[in-house]
Amino acid sequence: MSETGTAAMISVPEFTDLCRREAKFFDLYHFQTLEIGAGTARVRMPADERHVRPGGTISGPAQMALADFSIYAAVLGAIGEVPLAVTTSLNINFLNKPAPGELLAEARLLKVGKRLAMGEVTIFSNGVQQPVSHVTATYSIPPS
Repeated sequence: MSETGTAAMISVPEFTDLCRREAKFFDLYHFQTLEIGAGTARVRMPADERHVRPGGTISGPAQMALADFSIYAAVLGAIGEVPLAVTTSLNINFLNKPAPGELLAEARLLKVGKRLAMGEVTIFSNGVQQPVSHVTATYSIPPS
C-alpha cells in the first residue's frame, strides 16, 4: 500500500516478471525492486566495477538507468501493467560522489494524468544519508 492507503496496481513479482520478459536491460543492471506502491517504488542496484567511471565513482549513465527504472516501477504501481509507458524526459542532478557499491533509489510520482506521469527519484549510496543524485522525470502513458 502507498502512503495514501491505495494498493499498488502491480506487485513486485508481477513487475519483475514483466521486466524479465520485456526489458532485456533488466539483467544487465541487476535491479532489485524492493517495494512498489501506488506511485512509489524503492529499487536497489548492486553496482560493481562495470558501473564505475574514472575517478572511482558510479557512472552517470548507471545512475540514470536506476532512476528511469525506478520511475517506471512507480508509474506501473499507479496505473497497472502498461508496458508501453515510456520516458519522455529525465533530468538528473549529481549531488555527491557515490562510492562504488550498492545504490538505492526512492521514487515517487508527483502527478499522474491521463497521458503523462511526473515524478522524482532520490538516489542514495551505500546507506549514506546524503543523497548522491536527484532526478525528475516524465513518462508518457499510451491511450488505453
